[in-house]
Amino acid sequence: DAGLRASDITEVILVGGQTRMPKVQQAVAEFFGKEPRKDVNPDEAVALGAAIQGGVLAGDVKDVLLLDVTPLSLGIETLGGVFTKIIEKNTTIPTKASQVFSTAEDNQSAVTVHVLQGEREQARFNKSLAKFDLSGIEPAPRGLPQVEVSFDIDANGILHVSAKDKKTNKEQKVEIKAGSGLSDDEIQRMVADAEANREEDKKFHELVQARNQADGLIHATRSAITEHGSKVGGDVIGKVESALADLETAMKGDDKGQIEAKTKALEEAGQSLYAAAAAGEQQPGGNAGGAHASSASSDD
Repeated sequence: DAGLRASDITEVILVGGQTRMPKVQQAVAEFFGKEPRKDVNPDEAVALGAAIQGGVLAGDVKDVLLLDVTPLSLGIETLGGVFTKIIEKNTTIPTKASQVFSTAEDNQSAVTVHVLQGEREQARFNKSLAKFDLSGIEPAPRGLPQVEVSFDIDANGILHVSAKDKKTNKEQKVEIKAGSGLSDDEIQRMVADAEANREEDKKFHELVQARNQADGLIHATRSAITEHGSKVGGDVIGKVESALADLETAMKGDDKGQIEAKTKALEEAGQSLYAAAAAGEQQPGGNAGGAHASSASSDD
């Protein structure tokens, strides 16, 4: 992760009594291309390091900087079951990061923030740390409300997560203790699992993106039908409704290519709807709705 080679390591310190075994020391020397240091007692290494860190946190030790890192990425579950990372793994702590998200439905008054730890693109394969709701969001079309989700890890490894509606300033917070996560063995297993399933996760992410894009187009098209439906012929509306139904059916499956093809077909049908609406408003008596047609076209 650091982009280093074994030969770039300048010093190797053995930790733990088992590293006294000659075979372990031989394997370490062969891997790094240098002998490990012998002047640090492996049985005392962890205690000495903890004592130094305690001195740093207490302010008694000022000439030593010990950098701890997040062993796995931290983030939240977003639309489609995707794990969206907010703090990447191996980020030095303390650290802060935030991202702005929005609603998935019209007039949605609350959002659920599902905090996760891991490396898989699919949220369900990561470690669930907490889940909380932010309510009181003012009714608005989906995508308009702005909810800022912030992650803050302090020097003690405690994670503070907050979600704030930027319009109303309503906020919810949760604190996750350092011991709420995973053991070293579990971390290694999750990293290996993410690497082994990299290709599968890539396909999953692409499928979710195709579904989300299709869902957005369906929502925009239905709004266009509501606004312009009375201005165009039934044959145009029929073609758009047919394309809508085809895309909704495709979205229920896992064929990304089919979803993309039906999305393109709906885009083309939608363009014919806008063209017919614009033509209809150019007829005598159609000036009253002209501004609405122009606005809808520019938004598309």
